[in-house]
Amino acid sequence: MERYFVPPHCPNPSCPQHLPRPGWHYKRIGFFTRHCAPQRIQRYLCLHCRRSFSTQTFSVSYWLKKPQFLSSLFYRVLACSGYRQIARELAVSPSTVEGQVARLGRHCLLFQHRMRPVPQEPVVLDGFESFEYSQYFPCHFHVLVGAESHFFYGFTDSPLRRKGSMTGFQRRRRTELEEQLGRPDPGSIRHEVAELLRLCGLDRGSITLHSDDHPAYPRAFRALPDVTILHHVTSSLERRTTSNPLFPVNLLDLLIRHGSANHKRETIAFSKRRQSAVERLFILQVWRNFVKQFSERRGGGTPAQRIGLCERALRVKEILRSRLFPSQIQLPARLATYYRRETKTPALGVNRVHRLSYAH
Repeated sequence: MERYFVPPHCPNPSCPQHLPRPGWHYKRIGFFTRHCAPQRIQRYLCLHCRRSFSTQTFSVSYWLKKPQFLSSLFYRVLACSGYRQIARELAVSPSTVEGQVARLGRHCLLFQHRMRPVPQEPVVLDGFESFEYSQYFPCHFHVLVGAESHFFYGFTDSPLRRKGSMTGFQRRRRTELEEQLGRPDPGSIRHEVAELLRLCGLDRGSITLHSDDHPAYPRAFRALPDVTILHHVTSSLERRTTSNPLFPVNLLDLLIRHGSANHKRETIAFSKRRQSAVERLFILQVWRNFVKQFSERRGGGTPAQRIGLCERALRVKEILRSRLFPSQIQLPARLATYYRRETKTPALGVNRVHRLSYAH
């Protein structure tokens, strides 16, 4: 925080001065000290709701015992590292890494949605498969990318039923798990693709959309009666060159698998929870849109620059400069589910959600 920090608003969501507005009054009420820098933290008191807070309340690292790792973790989860590998490097426990990556994921979710551009260009739709907990629980991530800018507009996820060649034991084991935990919704891809278009603001008007020949896509489009979709289909068997209409999304799939250890084809770093995979994907989304250049060799600006959202590439320290409050950013129901960590992994008995009374 700056030396002469001015609180922009009351951090208490129940306070009438929580939204920035004139007439807010507060006063300084001393300091407290901590072990990490800066060690002296100014405290304040809101004169409207009488709740106290500090400069640290407005930092992305609020309530963290090791805040110095956030920027490093942002890059490490994009460099194909597993949580235990990162923990060994930083000399912390894997649970510390997991908790801070979840914090980064929630922050990136809010950062991305605060910008929330509605596509003004043709878009490309595709999905990539991964799995959670074990290969008996595959999942499908649906992604939407700008055909010209390569801007990563959004994603949703669907649990899948294990398919493909299996031994007799594996088929019996799948049957046992489905009897115990339930069978995934066979219409999930149709529902989630329609939800993805709604999240990206493409549920009305007209759009040009490129995709492969997945049979669930036309059924998903029929669930959006207020939008006219000019749908161009390209076979998934076509060569994945730069001239392929699906190249922007194929490139994103490549970046996801290249930079995320949990989405490798054969890996022991797979996501134990789909919620964790979602949070890591939000980090990659912000990095791809606002930090990474369009081309590694030729530059060309970031995707956010190419659609006029930013004037220059952002640095990670700028993205993590200040805390974003979900009570000030109206999230759609689906994104609120992601933020509250309500995406459940059926195979796990305990799925902890994000419920904080004051820090949010």
